[in-house]
Amino acid sequence: MVNQVILVGRIVYDPELRVIDSGKTVTTLTLALQRNFKNAESGQYDTDFLRCTLWSGIAENTVQHCKKGSVVGIRGRLAQRFFEYGDESSFSYPEIIAERVSFISPKNPPSS
Repeated sequence: MVNQVILVGRIVYDPELRVIDSGKTVTTLTLALQRNFKNAESGQYDTDFLRCTLWSGIAENTVQHCKKGSVVGIRGRLAQRFFEYGDESSFSYPEIIAERVSFISPKNPPSS
């Protein structure tokens, strides 16, 4: 079986590096992914927003080289996160666990 996802999109928020209890570094990105077709009702392109988790060296490099608006390519796997609350309600959402990140373009490229 194959679980592989390839995405190209813009980073929605500046990435921030966190260190968890085990000492590993992690960052979470939200990618804005514009669809390839227009919405029939509005005539505009819809955008999907997906959460991506990056670990260790990938996280550190991304935080160092990217900011809000940067275009990145992410290759990884799809996971489903589940949360339960004390009042017996729950929800889930898809998450991409990044295995590779390609820096395609910064938000403001340096002027020549």
